[in-house]
Amino acid sequence: MKKHIIGILLFNFSIIGVAQIKYNHIAFINGIAHIGNGSIIESSLIVINKDLIETVTSTKGLKLNYKSFDTVIDIQGKHVYPGLINTNNILGLHDAEAIRATRDYSEIGNINPHIRSLIAYNTDNLIVPTVKTNGILYTQATPREGLISGSSSIMALEGWNWEDAVLKADDGIHLNYPKMNYKKWSEEDGLTNSSNKKYTEELNYLSRFFEDAKFYCNETLHTEKNIRFEAMRNVFNGQSNLYIHLDKAKDILSAINFINQHKIKYPVIVGGKESYKISKELKKNSIPVMLNRINDLPDYADEDVDIVYRLPYLLQKDSVLFCLQLEGDMEAMQSRNLPFNAGAAVAYGLSKEDALASISLNAAKILRIESLIGSLEVGKKASLVISSGDILDIKTNQVEMAFISGKPVDLKNKQTELYIKYKTKYGIK
Repeated sequence: MKKHIIGILLFNFSIIGVAQIKYNHIAFINGIAHIGNGSIIESSLIVINKDLIETVTSTKGLKLNYKSFDTVIDIQGKHVYPGLINTNNILGLHDAEAIRATRDYSEIGNINPHIRSLIAYNTDNLIVPTVKTNGILYTQATPREGLISGSSSIMALEGWNWEDAVLKADDGIHLNYPKMNYKKWSEEDGLTNSSNKKYTEELNYLSRFFEDAKFYCNETLHTEKNIRFEAMRNVFNGQSNLYIHLDKAKDILSAINFINQHKIKYPVIVGGKESYKISKELKKNSIPVMLNRINDLPDYADEDVDIVYRLPYLLQKDSVLFCLQLEGDMEAMQSRNLPFNAGAAVAYGLSKEDALASISLNAAKILRIESLIGSLEVGKKASLVISSGDILDIKTNQVEMAFISGKPVDLKNKQTELYIKYKTKYGIK
């Protein structure tokens, strides 16, 4: 095969597109590598060999034999990041949220651990390309609603079908833990807390299900198979996480008791708006947190107005493992703003590299896929992003190239096509 050396000067992505890069052994030189674990290599050499990262090192004092690579790309001054991870999201599970027939993220019934988001994931979803544009290369396709919603799976944002896209199938079961209080809105009183009168009943119901499921899973012979109990097997044996969706400190403390009572090996708190109040308990029990979007208001008038923005810093300070996610209104479309959500945390105490870790390596650790993705390290999948500016900054984030498992990603989408169309039409420079 003919060897190609591209970009002896700065690599011009607008001239040499991803379609021309079809070689197995690629070297990126002179980029600023943000490893994802807190470290930076100012002038780096990153080598992709087929689907894996072969080399990550500094170019200082290094003599390269360009002929040993299929392609050499000089990315002088550009930034290299691990592919970002979008956790706890319905991205790929609906096409038009207002149209019920396209919503594949919830099922009827209250106890649905056997429901798998994996087979509902749509690789042709029109929202997905707009998310890749900002550097997000993986998503945790997550079911919603009910007491137990079902199992999520980790999907690459590239592939012909869900079989192609899946990175880790059925990574965990999602539990919407009973709440002691609910928010209630009235025109007279505004937003108030209303006590959940069925809290004890709901908690007992949930405990009975877990006890019955564990007893079932401990038995070796069954005359009849219970698919709901079978779906809980990996939670009890530690192969899958249990994602517990909660915000309030008292509810989280109750969940910790539940976790210890049922000997759950890998629990994760999802939401955690008041997790900073019980960070010592979370640390003591080695329970990580998937923090919800930080551009939110506090729930109470007497709280600091910026307390939600400071949540990542407060958990980082107390050594609680956390990542960021965007559950809520229009969460699939909002996924594109994940790096900017992390960037906002920088203004409230996090370092830039810690903010990056909150959507890369920390997320991978919580999902237990850190041996595969999450950082630019030798032996991991060659999933990386190259941007001309800071990926966490909405002004400078300009992703020019991305790879998923060594394959170049097409960064065009309907929005970029319209942008180019009308920019050309009106002669905008």
